[in-house]
Amino acid sequence: MKEPVIVQLTDVRKSYGRQEVLKGINLSIVEGKTTVIIGASGQGKSQIIKHILGLVKPDSGRVVVYGKEINKVSKRELKEIRTHFGVLFQNAALFDSMTVYDNVALPLRERTKKPEAEINRIVNEKLALMDIEESNDKYPAQLSGGMRKRVGLARALVLDPKIIFFDEPTTGLDVAKSNEIYRVFSRTQAKLGYTSVIVSHDVPKIFKLADYVALLHNGVIQGCLTPEEFQLSDDPVIREFVETTMGPLYSSEMEV
Repeated sequence: MKEPVIVQLTDVRKSYGRQEVLKGINLSIVEGKTTVIIGASGQGKSQIIKHILGLVKPDSGRVVVYGKEINKVSKRELKEIRTHFGVLFQNAALFDSMTVYDNVALPLRERTKKPEAEINRIVNEKLALMDIEESNDKYPAQLSGGMRKRVGLARALVLDPKIIFFDEPTTGLDVAKSNEIYRVFSRTQAKLGYTSVIVSHDVPKIFKLADYVALLHNGVIQGCLTPEEFQLSDDPVIREFVETTMGPLYSSEMEV
């Protein structure tokens, strides 16, 4: 890859007891692009994100973020690296007792010394980006699933991170709401230029967002290819995945 790689996983292995989940992960995350990690449930896709975030240490192998090996830096350095990260969890992980405004403002209040007037400006800016600026005073229980995802993304963006991690971002949403959320993702990334890492089972719709697609199968990454390359790959594992999840229509769609 000629493009700048900002996250590099090299031969990352992780076991829990006798269960070897990651069996030698090799993956490059390119700056400013969207890398989608797909695969069957229980393969360990979310484990990859946890390793990059430094929440889990590999049994062996290296996880390098911005040139620093994530598991060999000091706690202070790790904290600094994490300021470049934003995370949108499956259920948005909002605090039910807080309003939308306070949920989004929380990272600014906890991790910066900005005055409240500046926090107000930033929060309203991010809520406007999500088209939910009129929901400031509402509580999560008063929001639809799609609205909660938007609030979660606004909070993930509030510190202007360089990389945002999405863990199954459309879980629990119907097709229309999923497509709406994908449009929001695409628009905000185009405007802000952050790097996206998305763990998803939502094939083939997620391909429309992806610059690169990485298939996790049996503990290893089967290629990290453009959506077009992935769908037309001759690799037997990738081929089987495409035919199983997308059916015979994928090839005719690609040839249009």
